[in-house]
Amino acid sequence: MTIALQGFPPELAGYGHLFLLMTNLVIASITSAHAVLWKRDARSAIIWVSLIWFIPFAGAALYLIFGINRIQRRATRLRTERHCLPTPPLANSCLPHEIARQLGNPANATDVTEIATTIDAITDRSLLPGNRIQPLVNGNEAFPEMLRTIAQARKSITLSTYIFDQDPSGARFASALAQAQQRGVAIRILVDSTGALYSWPPITDRLRQLDLRFARFLPPSKLIRPLTLNLHNHRKIMVVDGRIGFTGGMNIRHANVINEMTIRPVHDIHFKLEGPVVAHLQSAFAEDWAFATNEQLTGEDWFPPLRKRGTVLARGITDGPDEDLDKLIWTIIAALNAAKTSVSIITPYFLPETQIIAALNAAALRGVHVRILIPSKNNLPFMNWAMSAMLWQVLHRGCHVYATPPPFDHSKLMIVDQCWCLIGSANWDARSLRLNFEFNVECYSRSLATALLREVDRKLEAAHPITLRHINERSLPIKLRDGFTRLLSPLL
Repeated sequence: MTIALQGFPPELAGYGHLFLLMTNLVIASITSAHAVLWKRDARSAIIWVSLIWFIPFAGAALYLIFGINRIQRRATRLRTERHCLPTPPLANSCLPHEIARQLGNPANATDVTEIATTIDAITDRSLLPGNRIQPLVNGNEAFPEMLRTIAQARKSITLSTYIFDQDPSGARFASALAQAQQRGVAIRILVDSTGALYSWPPITDRLRQLDLRFARFLPPSKLIRPLTLNLHNHRKIMVVDGRIGFTGGMNIRHANVINEMTIRPVHDIHFKLEGPVVAHLQSAFAEDWAFATNEQLTGEDWFPPLRKRGTVLARGITDGPDEDLDKLIWTIIAALNAAKTSVSIITPYFLPETQIIAALNAAALRGVHVRILIPSKNNLPFMNWAMSAMLWQVLHRGCHVYATPPPFDHSKLMIVDQCWCLIGSANWDARSLRLNFEFNVECYSRSLATALLREVDRKLEAAHPITLRHINERSLPIKLRDGFTRLLSPLL
């Protein structure tokens, strides 16, 4: 029986079917060619090409919405039009012998210097001496310190966050920022357009009522937004008077205040930074702000001269789906390749790419004690499934994996050889390392590493090990569920 297509006379129905077939063939060929040419991850390319051909029209539409990175071209064009932002005044980069002297262990200094040399080539920022970096555990420590610093602001405040909830903690920050503005402090707030919707009504309504200067990263009103649903500004940066900075993994939401009995409490860690490296935080914010608003932040109110405030060697590392692509992947691999004794990792989402898995396994095979801490109960169940399906790849080669009990742990740390640390917003998954805009700081300091290792050990006291036996004893239906979820990890 011939089915007549709407708009086609019955005698032409066959031509209508042929027209649809040819149209799908052309669209599928073009979108498949784009995926093959531009998708760096082979699994991602295979999945997209399969969807394009097995789901006529809809597969190509999904690829156009979720699969194409338009940010790189747009970011490059905007930066070209701005002729790049002025470079803020920075201290001189430290030399290898300064790193060795600072760490006080010549036997291991060469290996750490290798990390610094590699990251020199990866980034466009110098490794800077003279910084003070203070860990702040949970919102209980971080939020009061951030609010005190806002209260002391005299010239400027920049704030970039993924989630800014309209809740008790969000209200305190909004009120503190409004009071600072009344004192004559210049305020700039950047919120990811998706992150702003985690609470309703969104915090942007309140910021607008308070007449605070804010922008949303890729707002829905722009045509580009529906086509870039996978791309977020995941950075967490606050800089006060250009001199005191805060960064890490913590969003502005009341769930981070553990002792106030929130519905879904979240463990996290944030950092207060003082010294020359604060200019790296401010520079990252200024580029994002110019991207979102075309306003350039220049002058000493935003970029004052910075004096040494401590002993930590530090450098900011930007990462994102533009010209910064893969900088954090290369940084992680460089640190793993240089590790001699120990690697400790805390991350909420552990779905690393193949090259990182290889570097982890190579370190473990060299005798490096590799510890990976992940939540026993994730805030995203499908992430737990996908992680369970890939953990055997690191367990089989001698890495140690531990599951920390609830509340959900959103912390992000990496410590190598008790002297090098990576802190910031990035997770160990493809979404974070390839699709989001992230900001991390590498730190060379034995005292900071020791403090962070104490936090790792504290978490380990309550954690339980995940072994190959645990992974292998999952039932077949669970293994299949987890395995199919892992196949989608390039898209998650």
